[in-house]
Amino acid sequence: MPVLRYRGRLAPSPTGYLHVGHARTFWTAFERARAAGGTLAMRMEDLDTDRSRAAYAEAAIEDLRWLGIGWQEGPDVGGPFAPYAQSRRGDVYLAAWRKLLQSGWLYACRCSRKDLETALAAPHESAEADAGDLQGNREMEPQDDEPVYPGTCRPEGKATDLGGGGAAEIESPDGVNWRFRVPDGEAIEFEDLNLGPQRFVAGRDIGDFVVWRRDGVPSYQLACVADDAAMGITEVVRGADLLRSTARQILLNRALGFDDPAWFHCGLVADRNGRRLAKRHDSLSLRVLRGRGVTPMDILAGEVRELVSLSSETPVEAKLQ
Repeated sequence: MPVLRYRGRLAPSPTGYLHVGHARTFWTAFERARAAGGTLAMRMEDLDTDRSRAAYAEAAIEDLRWLGIGWQEGPDVGGPFAPYAQSRRGDVYLAAWRKLLQSGWLYACRCSRKDLETALAAPHESAEADAGDLQGNREMEPQDDEPVYPGTCRPEGKATDLGGGGAAEIESPDGVNWRFRVPDGEAIEFEDLNLGPQRFVAGRDIGDFVVWRRDGVPSYQLACVADDAAMGITEVVRGADLLRSTARQILLNRALGFDDPAWFHCGLVADRNGRRLAKRHDSLSLRVLRGRGVTPMDILAGEVRELVSLSSETPVEAKLQ
């Protein structure tokens, strides 16, 4: 069997300015691709149309170049797998959705956010935590974790809930949420190249998850899997907050007949209060730190609390609305 040439990727989401945690993770991806003598592709994950901004995409490219990170393919340089922006790759995701539907892995879910909040809060001891997590997802990145779906719309057996029709009669996924039915009780195991053996149980650690939203937008899980397969990505480097997403994506790869890439999850960077960084931490954005004279070496090697002392605790004045 021929050995695949290393292909890694950078996948920023242009919903805000990149911060120190992004810098560390993207630098790791860059170093691993360079050490393997492989190719690194930049893919702009701009499916969140409400929050994605062209200015943030431009800033991500500029800030990563300033750090010293280079890539061989991307929205700014082109390449054999263009386009390199998810907002322009709808046909790829639609083909994956159709295959999952026709194979019986999907069912229509008509639950609103309010329905889910009510169902998750009702019988569980952890009601406040679950409801809080769900509420918090409104301001979280699209790839962040989600509560286990209670199965409100899940049909009996493996048949897809098509409302009396067949899969071939469904022309568009729009109008309802489409969920992937996980194989309850099955353990999804994988070896992370940084964090070691990982194990998640379907139905307990991860529930049925959305692959297409009612507003016509594919989920992070589906888009990521379809793109990584289409672009021939052999290793995924990202933050440890996405370990559960990896379990979901392994199930999607299996259902779609795709090979799994290798996985390398980086430890998360926390602020001085121990909370992991998010794009709302404006004072630790690369854009602000650059403006205050912080160097790439400071960011890649320094402690976050040291960087905080160099930054402002006030919001970024030029933050986009």
